[in-house]
Amino acid sequence: MNIKCSVYIAASIDGYIARAGNDIDWLARPEYSGSNLNGLNYNDFISSVDALVMGRNTFEKALTFGDWPYEGTDVIVLSSRTIKIPDHLHGKVRGDSGAPEAIVRRLAAEGKRHVYVDGGITIQRFLTARLIHEITITHIPILLGGGIPLFGRMDIEQPLRLIDATASENGLVQLRYEVLPAGNTSRAPAI
Repeated sequence: MNIKCSVYIAASIDGYIARAGNDIDWLARPEYSGSNLNGLNYNDFISSVDALVMGRNTFEKALTFGDWPYEGTDVIVLSSRTIKIPDHLHGKVRGDSGAPEAIVRRLAAEGKRHVYVDGGITIQRFLTARLIHEITITHIPILLGGGIPLFGRMDIEQPLRLIDATASENGLVQLRYEVLPAGNTSRAPAI
């Protein structure tokens, strides 16, 4: 099976993706949206994926955005508990409690080619399983001092190769990495 798993996420300079309580209002500050993002913009990225795997906390946060931001993309929400899916999202969102490897195998069997992995713990689980092929992190020029870390403690060493680094006028710095196999500096294997 040949499927690509990618991360596309924003983080504070000190590595947090949200404040405690899953608060991400710091991402919407006007000074961060005042100019175009140089690098891979979200619309181009999301148009390249055909499935999104996210954690329950990320799903619950996305439900507060008003309009569903992932229209046209199959969404799989990981949780060990039953997930309440609103009526307007039936057929668009499904829950799963499987291991990352099993989820990727199922998505590949469904014909998915590019999977977006989102949410701190979910990203960590997929990285630990060595299923992530590319990571795009847009660093926001703020120090949060605490909150939900992007990587936390994973107990693995993961080599990366820089694909691109861009800076925007508003201070955002985007880094794109290819994830390499452990102990190797060539390309990550296809799954």
